[in-house]
Amino acid sequence: MMDLQLLVSKKGTKVVTATNLHQVLELGSQNYAQNIRKWLEDIFEFRDGIRKPVKMQDYAPRKMADSTIIEDYYLSVELAKLIALHSKSKVKLKYAKWLQSQEEQPAGPEMLSKEQVMVVLDLVKAMGQVSCQEACERQHLKVYELRNGGQANNWWKHRAEILGYSAEVLREKVRAIGQKSQGKSQRQLLMQFDKYEMIRAGVIDLFMALGKSEKYARSMGDLAKSFAEELQIEIFDDRGEQIGAAKPITAQLIHAVVQAEAPGASGGW
Repeated sequence: MMDLQLLVSKKGTKVVTATNLHQVLELGSQNYAQNIRKWLEDIFEFRDGIRKPVKMQDYAPRKMADSTIIEDYYLSVELAKLIALHSKSKVKLKYAKWLQSQEEQPAGPEMLSKEQVMVVLDLVKAMGQVSCQEACERQHLKVYELRNGGQANNWWKHRAEILGYSAEVLREKVRAIGQKSQGKSQRQLLMQFDKYEMIRAGVIDLFMALGKSEKYARSMGDLAKSFAEELQIEIFDDRGEQIGAAKPITAQLIHAVVQAEAPGASGGW
């Protein structure tokens, strides 16, 4: 059987080519043009929702030699896996499992460079400010809307699935420890029940806004929460005192994360 070749972009993104995927799935070269159009117009269940593939996010055109008329594309590992599973190929399970194994691995201190650990520590300290947590949540929402045709339908359900709990679950937990929960926001509930979860949620929102996978964002959030607990980070609501202060802080955080994953930097998110 032909091997499926995994390519890595200058930014560290793992991709495969559409022509190579089509060949290994043994779908017949005569069906390529029809299949590639279907692949890019079909609906798939991505980690961030049920939607069509997004150009320059899930796939990108591949420049071919002038003499060829074959259209080719770079496909993200996630999209290639979903395509394989949707196909009628007799060998789709083999390649879908292999592609799944190549998806982003959970983050951990042993997988991060020194510079990246320092960035996570800066994230933890900044997320002690509620304004910064809110700013990251808004950025996550903007990305969610962009990927869902400008709609925010099911946003709270989507975010609850990523975080691992809903506001109602938190209310039940707060009531279970004998405290009042009615009329309180999710952040107020967390402050009563598990304040460092607010930092975890803020970091997850940030990495989701940067286009990382749910698994990866959760891993970074879990790591940040561990740091916050160890450092006993103070959490305070600065929204009334420093209106607008969160924007430059969040911009600095995003810049730091992007710099830490840029080509030439040690390691990669």
